[in-house]
Amino acid sequence: MSTVSTKRRWRRGTGRDGDVDNPTFLSVTPDGSHIYANSEVFTWREGVVSAYRFDGQTAALSYINKQPTLGSITAHNTIARDGTRLLVANYGMGEGGPDRSVVVYGLREDGGLTAPLSSVAHKGNGPDTARQERPHAHSIAETIAGGVAIVADLGIDRLVSYRIGPDGSLTRLAEQALAPGAGPRHVALHPGGRFVFVMNELDSTIVSLALDNLPGRLSVIDTKPAVPAAARDGNHCADIQISPDGRFLYSSNRGHVSVAVFSVDQETGTLALVDYAPCGGATPRNLALTPSGRHLFSANQNADRISIFARDAAMGRLADTGRSIDIGTPMCVKIVP
Repeated sequence: MSTVSTKRRWRRGTGRDGDVDNPTFLSVTPDGSHIYANSEVFTWREGVVSAYRFDGQTAALSYINKQPTLGSITAHNTIARDGTRLLVANYGMGEGGPDRSVVVYGLREDGGLTAPLSSVAHKGNGPDTARQERPHAHSIAETIAGGVAIVADLGIDRLVSYRIGPDGSLTRLAEQALAPGAGPRHVALHPGGRFVFVMNELDSTIVSLALDNLPGRLSVIDTKPAVPAAARDGNHCADIQISPDGRFLYSSNRGHVSVAVFSVDQETGTLALVDYAPCGGATPRNLALTPSGRHLFSANQNADRISIFARDAAMGRLADTGRSIDIGTPMCVKIVP
């Protein structure tokens, strides 16, 4: 079963507190029982993140609570591997409100969110004056080993690593600079824990990095274009996912309207292009692989359609099944067990 975030308002539960405005990204607990949805509203000086119970039998959502995110344009969240924390990234725009880049919340026994436990703010900018005028934390991922969070900041062309303390505190460990103007957006983690892969939105590249023995320290291994050279102007990369066996990467291209497929060398972490698959719509904002790895879902934001692809596990290639889910402005897809 898939759970979908769409660019509109969810209305669940009773009363105004049960609503979620413009839920653009969500996370789901491993057992599928709880969902955490960000509200990304450009006119708000501060975002919110909302907690829901999810009934897999009836597909019903029950509102629990919500918390302010201490920053604007709340772009991404992830559940800590030990199940006790929610980590949130704020893209950040405008002035006059709180301006934290990363926020940590505790998860209560009922699945609700505690008040923020800690937060940090990034500083700096990049060479793209239109998109990199300030920090823009776009996503956050916890390493496979756990305890270290990697934040992709599009505005400063950096991956910033933090240790997550037992009390939810964040301690900066390291920074890895990427190419000026790259615009790192989303991260995929190799299941073996050795490699990290980053989708760069602004220069349409994919970077593979080694995760060193020193906690949180990264080093660049390889960089590959995510689209053909003729398509780079006007393209904006979005999501990146890795197959369960770590052998193939899938990255979405808004503009080229494709899902790029790359193979991953399991010894070196270098990348090789396999194919470009048409995304089956327009503006593929988010991707999701089923736990078996047999299918990939592409949330085609401007086509009001989630396309479903069969995946060749041996070769990595995608084939459009002809099946789809028609839904208004799909932004995020999660597979619920």
